[in-house]
Amino acid sequence: MEPFTSAAVEPAPPTADDQRDAPRPHVVLLASPGAGHLIPLAELARRLADHHGVAPTLVTFADLDNPDARSAVLSSLPASVATATLPAVPLDDLPADAGLERMLFEVVHRSLPHLRVLLRSIGSTAALVPDFFCAAALSVAAELGVPGYIFFPTSITALYLMRRTVELHDFAAAGEYHALPDPLELPGGVSLRTAEFPEAFRDSTAPVYGQLVETGRLYRGAAGFLANSFYELEPAAVEDSKKAAEKGTFPPAYPVGPFVRSSSDEAGESACLEWLDLQPAGSVVFVSFGSFGVLSVEQTRELAAGLDMSGHRFLWVVRMPSLNDAHRNGGHDEDPLAWVPDGFLERTRGRGLAVAAWAPQVRVLSHPATAAFVSHCGWNSTLESVATGVPLIAWPLHSEQRMNAVVLEESVGMALRPRAREEDVGGTVVRRGEIAAAVKEVMEGEKGHGVRRRARELQQAAGRVWSPEGSSRRALEVVAGKWKAAAQK
Repeated sequence: MEPFTSAAVEPAPPTADDQRDAPRPHVVLLASPGAGHLIPLAELARRLADHHGVAPTLVTFADLDNPDARSAVLSSLPASVATATLPAVPLDDLPADAGLERMLFEVVHRSLPHLRVLLRSIGSTAALVPDFFCAAALSVAAELGVPGYIFFPTSITALYLMRRTVELHDFAAAGEYHALPDPLELPGGVSLRTAEFPEAFRDSTAPVYGQLVETGRLYRGAAGFLANSFYELEPAAVEDSKKAAEKGTFPPAYPVGPFVRSSSDEAGESACLEWLDLQPAGSVVFVSFGSFGVLSVEQTRELAAGLDMSGHRFLWVVRMPSLNDAHRNGGHDEDPLAWVPDGFLERTRGRGLAVAAWAPQVRVLSHPATAAFVSHCGWNSTLESVATGVPLIAWPLHSEQRMNAVVLEESVGMALRPRAREEDVGGTVVRRGEIAAAVKEVMEGEKGHGVRRRARELQQAAGRVWSPEGSSRRALEVVAGKWKAAAQK
């Protein structure tokens, strides 16, 4: 088997603005499977090549990935970014019920020999930058005497949560795990309840919690973190991470984002864009819960009713709801729009548009007609909202999204959150009245005025971070400077 497959692992050609005689340090970036992780790391590679005199090679896995999505991202990169794909590794010995996390863990570990061969074939390498799911690759970096930096594609607040979890176990016996405090005080004066933690952090007796602790301990072997955030978005968390680095309790975190897709990277024409062109400026609420955001049948119906009740214009990306056997036998086909209430599409025609499964999100958020975003608060979507100055109605579903929603509302100040009524069992359904009230507030209310203003302020701040004296550009130059200095020795 070939150690890797790639059309371009030769040193990337220099960019036009890099005519100095000093060698361009070669840096290898390792993306974990999934477009949501690959996109920001690809943007980091592009920026390193174009603005910081670094020759990057972006490495991907052949496993657990959508090859079309991966190809689309890689083909958008300039020639100054080399690419390589590690070969597939066998997984047929895993049990049939092995979850995605277990499979990802195995893919990374079983691919380490291939990564080792790739790094040796490239020759002189200034650094290895694995995605945060690939922390095991730090062992290869250490073996080869190469500094390892973790690319952290989500917030610095999430990195704080990981650090607190590790520090909680500094003196714990092997196999002994302790729960995080409830509530947990976050930098910036925000409190987080256990129910708002990412799922893996909630139960200290679950196996995945122990894996988190061990991963966090691996993080301590990194030279630093390159975080997909920026100072002005999370100032308290950045300052807290600086103090931890000064004390030597955790590696330094460098806020070098935001890395978001360009609208030019998305498909060109779309019926929803043509519809938006016909709407007044600042009049449309965009509703989308991400590629993996699934609502129940009941919640889908309540959302439809809430949008109807609000009286405001909307563009809703409707995805197939989660279906139990009773609903599967109900005679519906696989069209997501078949699950909205009867008469909804006809009743809202003219002021609303429901589209099945997908819309070009960055183009929609960038459109002058878009005024607000009902979002699951995944970090990529959050940064796209920040970059376009669109305030959020925060509706988290899973992963770190609940924590993001709390921070975006209570600390950042660019989001409102609809609440499930207390009588809803488990708080799993947000009722139509609450949805309508949240839409009206963000579009018309005093709080809505505040979050709209804050979103515009952050958009301006995000636009400045890449200027010559911008916070993210300076932070990334600090790291690139270390790599350049090492390459000249």
